[in-house]
Amino acid sequence: MRPLARLVIATALLLLQPQPARSQETATDIAPETRPRKVPWAVGEYLEYSVKFGFLTAGSGRMQVTGVDTVRGRTVWRLHFNVSGGIPFVHVNDTYDSWMDVETLNSLRFVQDLSEAGSRHKRKYEIFPGRAVYSLNGEAEEKSVENPLDDASFFFFVRSIPLEVGETYEFHRYFNPKSNPVVIRVLRKDTVEVPAGRFPAIVIQPLIKSGGLFGEGGHAEIWLSDDNRRILLQMKTRLSVGSLNLYLKKYNHTQEVVPPPGKTP
Repeated sequence: MRPLARLVIATALLLLQPQPARSQETATDIAPETRPRKVPWAVGEYLEYSVKFGFLTAGSGRMQVTGVDTVRGRTVWRLHFNVSGGIPFVHVNDTYDSWMDVETLNSLRFVQDLSEAGSRHKRKYEIFPGRAVYSLNGEAEEKSVENPLDDASFFFFVRSIPLEVGETYEFHRYFNPKSNPVVIRVLRKDTVEVPAGRFPAIVIQPLIKSGGLFGEGGHAEIWLSDDNRRILLQMKTRLSVGSLNLYLKKYNHTQEVVPPPGKTP
């Protein structure tokens, strides 16, 4: 059931020598940028999905921008994901929260609250971009990367960049270095019909240096709206036991957003 729980996080794309613990970021953690980056999302964005295993409805997912918050003096986007559902005798209710710097788009905090098949795990990551380290549940710091991204913020980051058909993009930004690089192939343009409506789309394929839905041995395709919002419309995967798919059924935008680089409204 872990693949179902991770499906809505399109870039669930995803230890390293302990470092001396530090309680807060130093001045080197503050990037030189001084104003929010232009992004194709806004506070109040809400998207709801149906999740299907083959022809069976297996659950639902929600992705939203809940607000603007502050982490260690930095202004951040508050991103929220939830997946709930399952199959007979196995239930999933997983939540992912990310705090993403509005200026650098780096991840500063990431929380997983996973309830799967009767077990529950909560993990809180504090991420320090300037020193390229992170800590899990307040334990000793471990090596990270410059300009780090977590599962949730990675997907939002991909929405903010130009995506040209035929191009392949490689990133070494996942906060746990073992899962790098993250590779995004831009496959084609398409038109897709989902419960929320009919949309022009651009189709991408994520590849991760690990197993799972996006591993090098698997196959998953993601449809993003081919407009200035880049919302997740549909995801299709092929697994050894069948197909696991996600479809947009409801969306809401309460504020104006600006286009990603290379796009015009």
